[in-house]
Amino acid sequence: MEAATLGTSLPVPCVQELAKESLTTVPTRYSRDPPIISDIAAASSPQIPVIDMQRLISEQFMDLELDKLDHACKEWGFFQLINHGVNDSLVNKVKGEIPEFFDLPTEEKRKYWQTAGEMEGFGQAFVVSEEQKLDWGDIFYMVTLPTHERKPHLFPKLPQPLRDTLEAYSAELKILALKILYLMAKALGMKPDDIKDLFEDGCQMMRMNYYPPCPQPELVIGLNSHTDATGLTILLQMSEVEGLQIRKSGKWIPVKPLPDSFVVNIGDMSEVIIYA
Repeated sequence: MEAATLGTSLPVPCVQELAKESLTTVPTRYSRDPPIISDIAAASSPQIPVIDMQRLISEQFMDLELDKLDHACKEWGFFQLINHGVNDSLVNKVKGEIPEFFDLPTEEKRKYWQTAGEMEGFGQAFVVSEEQKLDWGDIFYMVTLPTHERKPHLFPKLPQPLRDTLEAYSAELKILALKILYLMAKALGMKPDDIKDLFEDGCQMMRMNYYPPCPQPELVIGLNSHTDATGLTILLQMSEVEGLQIRKSGKWIPVKPLPDSFVVNIGDMSEVIIYA
């Protein structure tokens, strides 16, 4: 997948800075019809499947866990992954350093801001007109792999220690993503080389989302409803706030994040290539 095909976005104001202005109402461009609210109370809602990576690689439990993985991918398109093997201290560093990055002074962040015709950097994704409604949130988005596709003013210019932390995290997440894809293929009876040929040298993108406080949260959406066009999304939540919802069988279901877990989304590409 070539980085040039990832799309463009118009530059937009920084929502984090707007939130500092002691607003009592949200600007019109962020105000929507009442946003999507879960159809099911969180306490009684079904939860996305939980997959245990250690069971997936265990001779004793592999077959049972592979069946669970196969069901999760086919019926939900989502699962929470526990015992994933990514270093705990590295994950904690990511959780600590990303908020510090968003808290940089505005002038520092402008060095990383989106430019017209680009989607990488600080801003929002897929803004195509000046009239388009905007999300109540900022993103920082960049291509991380292959390294030659990295924008020179983004990853190589990140402040330390964040740059080294994300370098290590990028490498670990590539390993984890390929493990998940290989196991998905195994559950389907595919050959591992089929997945290797499709994904091993593919494009890895990293996206950080920041949702500042809002004076009228009932009128905004932090991140509009969408599907992921990628092969696989591995989501690390910074807190255990139940903000993510997924749509299944016509209903919106809140995801209750488990401690030390990743939420994994089977992207459109995998659905087309693997599950078609």
